[in-house]
Parts: sequence; C-alpha cells; structure tokens
Amino acid sequence: MPRTKILFLAGFILFPVLAYSQNLAATPRLLKNNFGMTFVEIPAGDFMMGTADMEAARMILPTNKPIRIDDETPAHRVTFKQPFLLGQTEITQQQWLNIMHTKPGPAAFWKTENWQKQPVVSISWKLAQDFIRKLNQLDSQFSYRLPTEAEWEYAARAGSNGQYPWPQEELEQYAWFIHNSGDQPQVVASLKANAFGLYDIIGNAWEWVDDWYAADRYQKAALNPSFQLAKGSKKIRRGGSYHCPLHMIRVAYRAADTPDTAYSVIGFRLLAESRKP
Repeated sequence: MPRTKILFLAGFILFPVLAYSQNLAATPRLLKNNFGMTFVEIPAGDFMMGTADMEAARMILPTNKPIRIDDETPAHRVTFKQPFLLGQTEITQQQWLNIMHTKPGPAAFWKTENWQKQPVVSISWKLAQDFIRKLNQLDSQFSYRLPTEAEWEYAARAGSNGQYPWPQEELEQYAWFIHNSGDQPQVVASLKANAFGLYDIIGNAWEWVDDWYAADRYQKAALNPSFQLAKGSKKIRRGGSYHCPLHMIRVAYRAADTPDTAYSVIGFRLLAESRKP
C-alpha cells in the first residue's frame, strides 16, 4: 500500500495524495490558492510530442476541406525533470470577474444559471497576459504564466500516446465539443478528469499557450531539443472548444491566431510557480 500523507506548501493547501507512478498519478495532488483557483501537480517525466502516425490523423479529418497536420510532425521526445503546477480547470468567469472586474464575451454567457463556473471566453492572448500581470501583483507567494505548448501537451496526454487521451468512443465522457455541448460553453469539471486530474483539457474552451507559432517548429525541436522560437506573428492555442468537431480536439492539433484575437471559444488556464528559490 502506498503511503497517504497531507502536505503544505506556502500559499497553497495540499490535499491527501498517493505516490505517483511514471507519467501517471494514481491520485492527483491538488493545491488551492487564495483566489479560488485549484492547481494539479503534474509529475516529472517524458513523452513523445506531436503526431507519429499521420495516416491515423488523416482518417479523422473531414473530407470537404484541407486541414494542415504536417505542423504536428515529427513526433519528438520532450523531458520534464521537475513537476509543475497546472490549473485543474480553465479560468472561470467568476475567477476572471474577481480579478479584472469585467465581463468579456457574449452577455448571454453571463446570464446562465451557473455562469460563475463556466470558462471565461473571448479572451485574447494579450488579455490573458493582463490577467496574469494583475494576479501576479496580488500574490506574493506564487507567480503565474501560461504553460508552454510542450507543458500543455504533456499534461493533456497524461501518459497516453494516441490521437486522443482516451478511447474515441469515450470522448463525450471527458470533453465538451460539438457532439455533446449544444454549441455552448459548459460548467468546468462537470465531466471526467484525465489521468493527471485535469478537467476540460480537451474541449469546452480553447486554451492559449505561451509559444509563438511556426509550421516547422517540431522539425527544429527534433534536431535541437532546447530550440525556442523567439518571435512570430501568431500565438498558439490548444485543446479545441465546445464548438469544435472531432478532428479539432485531437491532443496534438495545433491552432494559432494573432495575440489580439478574441473569439467566444477561446479561454486559458494557468501554470503556477513558487517565488521562493
């Protein structure tokens, strides 16, 4: 039997946890800050980022229009030597309102019965940075940022290596997309979590990541694992949304927009880091 224990970390409460196996948490370690945001400790490990089987990916694509998938290749290994803290859910409308005192997006989304628990949407990459700056000013213990694209995909896969993190026939148990959402955002954490304890990592709202987009990013990363794109014209968003068809909620699917783009399907989740050495 693995030992269960309660841990404490400055600024967060840690709930009882069980020991991790490689890339797979038996019971996720949850941390809650003073702003009503819960984070999951993602364990250290490695994974193959991107799409290895392009033919399998093409089988999922619609036939009436071309979709770019070559920017998902080649699949390449990424290693995380340290665990990191990622938001258990996307930032909600209530969390946004508490920090920013504004109500972005369609007014109807703020009038639903459970509006507080829906993901905040119509958030551009720049608006997400405004939220992060303000939150960082309020919290002396932790700093916050968007995850990198690699951090996001590692957390989303949670030990899986296929086109989806779960069997395709089970997707509607884990992800809000056009087949089950009614084409509306849904209350976060109302479906099943992935193996790392993250909710809505696929579907519900697209999630901005920190990286600039480049079609040949993976080709360069395969040759040089430390490669970072210093600038670009578009920022990457991942995971798909309540409005997306099946082929757009694949775990390796990449989309990008200018940093000031704000659609009613785009939100974000945060990564937290201790300010103490």
